[in-house]
Amino acid sequence: MTRQSIVCSLTGICLLSATLAVARPQPPASPSPAAGQDQAAGPLKQAQQSLREGDHEKALATLRDVIAKAPASSPEWAAAQLQTGIVLDLLGQYDEARTHIAKAIDAAAKPEDKARAQRTMAMSYAFQRNCDGAEKYEAPLYESYLAAKDFYAAGDVANELARVCLESGGFDKAATWYKRGYEAGLQEPGITPERRDLWEFRWEHAQARIAARRGNQAEAKTHVAAARAVFDKGTNPEQAPFVPYLSGYVAFYGGDYQAALAELQKGNQNDPFILSLIAQAYEKLGDKAQATEYYRKVLASNAHNPTNAFARPLAKERLGTK
Repeated sequence: MTRQSIVCSLTGICLLSATLAVARPQPPASPSPAAGQDQAAGPLKQAQQSLREGDHEKALATLRDVIAKAPASSPEWAAAQLQTGIVLDLLGQYDEARTHIAKAIDAAAKPEDKARAQRTMAMSYAFQRNCDGAEKYEAPLYESYLAAKDFYAAGDVANELARVCLESGGFDKAATWYKRGYEAGLQEPGITPERRDLWEFRWEHAQARIAARRGNQAEAKTHVAAARAVFDKGTNPEQAPFVPYLSGYVAFYGGDYQAALAELQKGNQNDPFILSLIAQAYEKLGDKAQATEYYRKVLASNAHNPTNAFARPLAKERLGTK
């Protein structure tokens, strides 16, 4: 699996595109195999567009129509099942979402399709802050990547699961999985100094957040400084947005909400998790209007990944929306 397919597996919009890219036509029931595939691809693209526009009900209706008409277990049917699960998660209908995602897992014809569906299932559990549920689907993926000596992918999956566990309150399990991810990543054959620095940065970043959640501010700040030192080497400039995010996260869980705001507002303002932390900081400071504004910004995201899995349900709860 390429790193691109891994990233795509975590977002609702990108996921559909990735699934379509590997879809194959079914044995012809008509003179032209491609025609049937095109007929299914059209509605899937329509559902994708509806999801981009935030029209979940329209996307859901389109996807259910594809499921009803496409041959069972065909690539198009499986893609629609997976995307239906994603939309239902965004709507907060988690049990029903998992029935569709499970069908996509069972119908997956390729290992990469199955892995994508398994990670989607793990994210469904993340929406309910269920570390154990996510682990059931991502731990086997981690082991399979290790066996295949795809150490970057193993580390990536382990870190993803660790974040789910951390934000679900499973601090010990988060620490275990972050360490596994770090150790796996460093096993990459011929690892470059830049890639090694990336894993060092991620490891210090993780340890800082774990310490902050455990209430150990001194330890957290030590790891923040270590993460900054690795970043300042200049080997991974693309990690720049994660530096103020880390400082803001540690400040927030240390009770310094003004400092948290100052740092978080330097981070990625398209990241719903960061927007959620900003909203919570404003709440702590008694600014309900600003908190409401940021919770509304959270709901503009239709990502199906850890950043939205923890932000979206909280924003819906705070705003009193379904």
